[in-house]
Amino acid sequence: MPAYKRILLKISGEGLCQEGGFGLDPAELQAISEQIAQVAKSGVQVAVVIGGGNFIRGETLSGKGQIQRATADYMGMLGTVMNSIALQDMLESLGQPTRVASAINVSQVCEPFIRRRVIRHLEKGRVIVLAAGTGNPFFTTDTCAALRATELNAEVLLKATKVDGVYDSDPKKNSTAKMFQKLTYKQVLNDNLRVMDMTAISLAMERKIPIIVFNLKKPGNIAKAVAGDPIGTLITIE
Repeated sequence: MPAYKRILLKISGEGLCQEGGFGLDPAELQAISEQIAQVAKSGVQVAVVIGGGNFIRGETLSGKGQIQRATADYMGMLGTVMNSIALQDMLESLGQPTRVASAINVSQVCEPFIRRRVIRHLEKGRVIVLAAGTGNPFFTTDTCAALRATELNAEVLLKATKVDGVYDSDPKKNSTAKMFQKLTYKQVLNDNLRVMDMTAISLAMERKIPIIVFNLKKPGNIAKAVAGDPIGTLITIE
């Protein structure tokens, strides 16, 4: 039985391609969609926030000096729209009704984010993919995930990554890195554990939304997290 009725799933753009790759990988997209559809068909209401880093990262692009940060961030938002409509198509090919709601106006391909409409879609069993972040430059899709989890009254924020949880150092560079089973928001902030940006952690802490950080690339992990199985790292108020 699911432990949560409504969840917010945060997926990085890189989760939709092979490690070190670019753009969309059909096999990765299908694998993630199958996990999401499985959870949605169990009766859980699922909202998804996707990053755009597989296409463009605003901060990285603007750091080269030719493009302003605000412009680069808007370009990144368009990358999230591309990821979102790709995920929508894949989910619907699996028989899972899905809607894309964008924070910026892209009316030809998706509907605008309207809180009450999005909640109604969730209540009808549709997966909602939330595109374009918050619609504002200088805010990450992590912050968007925390904001939308608050707006939609999600019971948990699932942060899907390419590692098993939160570590005290980079496990890919340090073979002795220690993974935390449980953390508090204050530990994450005080120790500068860069699992999400500080704005996202602060917002989740204020609203007491638990965060579960887990490995997206392991089949069935989304379902395990939703079921309340001990997986990854749990971040809570205490």
